[in-house]
Amino acid sequence: MANRNFVALRTIWIKECTRFLRIWIQTLLPPAITMSLYFVIFGSLIGSRIGQMGGFSYMEFIVPGLIMMAVITNSYANVSSSFFSAKFQRNVEELLIAPVPNWIIIMGFVGGGVARAVLIGIIVTCVSMFFVDVKIHNLPIIVVTLLLTASMFSTAGLINAIFAKTFDDVSIIPTFVLTPLTYLGGVFYSLTLLPEFWQWVSKINPIVYMVNGFRYGFLGVSDVSYMTSIGLLVVFNLVLFTVAYQLINRGVGIRS
Repeated sequence: MANRNFVALRTIWIKECTRFLRIWIQTLLPPAITMSLYFVIFGSLIGSRIGQMGGFSYMEFIVPGLIMMAVITNSYANVSSSFFSAKFQRNVEELLIAPVPNWIIIMGFVGGGVARAVLIGIIVTCVSMFFVDVKIHNLPIIVVTLLLTASMFSTAGLINAIFAKTFDDVSIIPTFVLTPLTYLGGVFYSLTLLPEFWQWVSKINPIVYMVNGFRYGFLGVSDVSYMTSIGLLVVFNLVLFTVAYQLINRGVGIRS
């Protein structure tokens, strides 16, 4: 049984990885170009006028946030589009009738999203090295925060795909929820610049904890405790995985 589950998990994961690697011009290249523009505009042009932030040059300060922004966007998009395509083409029915536990299906799709997010994170990090000397304060925290964040948003993308009825439904959450939360999540600024009330409001935004936890791993500075960031990520992952598992078990959005 364990061997059969492992084979199924590996098969789904390889299929998901092959999917985004086959169209790398659409999945891997755009984030590298987009982040390069961010580095040039916000880092070089605007950053030279801003000076320092948090004791570091503005370019150094925004690098972790830009990497995290790319990870969040791509992990979510990968799974939401892939699972909805499987629903649309009726391929998901083959998985549901196969002798494979539903948690294996979830982990296979989420694993594909995590793989793409990690690859994107590496690519954006390599791009950033052309603009700034990347510092690493605590590598384990970087790795843990990256994996937990990618896993969380991959699972969230899966839940979005479960409820989606059209391709337009897949883009609603990234456009109207993720993008505003990301830009207001401390990617381009420190929360200490905000009035006390707005600092408190900002801490309601979960992306603040992911960006700051990741930034602590690189620079050793954070507006919130990195332990709080990791703790919240673990809780969010467990909650979202449970929700996704229950939805697939009940056949929500899958069985007509």
